[in-house]
Amino acid sequence: MSEYYIPGGPGESEFTEKRSRFLGHVRMVESEDEARAFIADMKKKYYDARHNCWCYSIRDGAERYSDDGEPQGSAGIPMLEVLRRQNVTNAVCVVTRYFGGVLLGTGGLLRAYTKSTADALDAAGVSAVRRWVAAELPCSYAQLERMKLESAETGGVVENIEYGAGVTLKILLPEEQSESFAARIYDLSAGSVKLRTTGESYRAVRVR
Repeated sequence: MSEYYIPGGPGESEFTEKRSRFLGHVRMVESEDEARAFIADMKKKYYDARHNCWCYSIRDGAERYSDDGEPQGSAGIPMLEVLRRQNVTNAVCVVTRYFGGVLLGTGGLLRAYTKSTADALDAAGVSAVRRWVAAELPCSYAQLERMKLESAETGGVVENIEYGAGVTLKILLPEEQSESFAARIYDLSAGSVKLRTTGESYRAVRVR
């Protein structure tokens, strides 16, 4: 199966612009039904707000959005564009606005809804769903930072570091990168660092 990206967890944001309060909520969902249920929950929770704008993107291709009473194009589409730019799917976002009495204009609304969505997604983080190779990378303390850097540049994720007489990094590597990474590390360390593969799995791993 090909790689795709989803929210790493629940994410929330809040900020005030010209007395209007914006609350952003991002969640991972696997279907339109789940997305719509979350939207309904947020509308119920924030029933007293002027607007509950929303968008979602599902991996099967379904994309939906609503300006919920804001000027057309000033909320739902900008929110959805944040998900598109981050290449994130299976995601729903609701941004609640408590109107503060000052009109923001279409440009101001667009910026506010974009910021609220982006901040909530940053709080959620992003996970890559793909096949990962689990491995151990024993090295010296002097080599540690270089090994961490090389792992990151390969698209790997350091899950844990064990400290003793030496150091062992427990890492996850994209499946197609594991062999070339092992060869590169061996060459860089003049043969002193050898990658040990411990298994593989298809799952979501937070990458940012």
